[in-house]
Amino acid sequence: MTKAYKILFLSTLFLSTLISISSYSWLGMWLGLEINLLSIIPLMQSNKNILSAEASIKYFIVQAIASTIILMSIILMMMKMNLSTNINSQTTILMAMNSSLLTKMGMAPFHFWFPEVMEGLDWLNCLLILTWQKIAPMILLMYNMKFIMFTSIVILIAMVISGVMAVNQISLRKILAYSSINHMGWMISTMMVMETIWMYYFLIYTIISINLVLIFKTLKIFFVNQLYQMMNSNIMTKMFFMFNFLSLSGIPPFLGFLPKWFTIQILVQNKMIFLPTVMIIFTLIMVFIYLRITLSSLLMNINEMNWSLNIPLNKFKSFFMGLFNFFTITSLIIVTVTVNIL
Repeated sequence: MTKAYKILFLSTLFLSTLISISSYSWLGMWLGLEINLLSIIPLMQSNKNILSAEASIKYFIVQAIASTIILMSIILMMMKMNLSTNINSQTTILMAMNSSLLTKMGMAPFHFWFPEVMEGLDWLNCLLILTWQKIAPMILLMYNMKFIMFTSIVILIAMVISGVMAVNQISLRKILAYSSINHMGWMISTMMVMETIWMYYFLIYTIISINLVLIFKTLKIFFVNQLYQMMNSNIMTKMFFMFNFLSLSGIPPFLGFLPKWFTIQILVQNKMIFLPTVMIIFTLIMVFIYLRITLSSLLMNINEMNWSLNIPLNKFKSFFMGLFNFFTITSLIIVTVTVNIL
């Protein structure tokens, strides 16, 4: 049974994000971020184990430091409103605020805490960190998107780090963390030119993440070798993971290709050729990682494995997987036809 305090803190978690993104002042936005931080810490410690406690402490320290820098930047901006100042100092303040927001969402090169915190959490808390906790910092960053060169450098660093660091990972939580960094680079690139595409991208990324995380939680899968075993035990499970991994990597004709297609199109239309080219090149590393997982499961024989993972699938789970397999395959075709008709 769900504990009462979880409902309370989940409510304040969702409310704090709405407060932060709908506030008219930077101070109100900062207040929403602080309520958000105080709401998620008890949820992280709900499992009462050492790893979750360590992850929650790391998360709190990093978020508190970032919030302090944001508050200092807000105070300095308010002080300089009535004082004569030069452009360089104002630029420094805004870049410090943007860096703090990037730290809050776990974006490279300020990602040092993100994979380690993910590794210590259960799947539902990982889902919150991957999706909901990124909404407020990304929207506040969108409000303050004034330095195209700084943003472009951050995006390129994120693409390189996410691909290189994810290659030798065996933990699915860390792989999803570095994949999130890669997708955040794509999302931030859309903010520079068109805000609505970011909303579509985040929505599709959230849907795919929910699909994967809920099945990981149901089947109690945390590492790649467990995933290999599970994918070879049931054809429906194998198809589900293959389609969602390929969709998360952005390969057509799956749903995950749609936001990348829109992003590349709008960047090219705005004469930004170099940025999407580099993004595509380094995203291929993440594509290689997901292809390695899916192809290895196809080539691996279950009888040759030294241990087994026997988790029965009932009719509801099989129906759920089949439904989302159909959704993942057909959604890109349906959306493409709809856009062309409209």
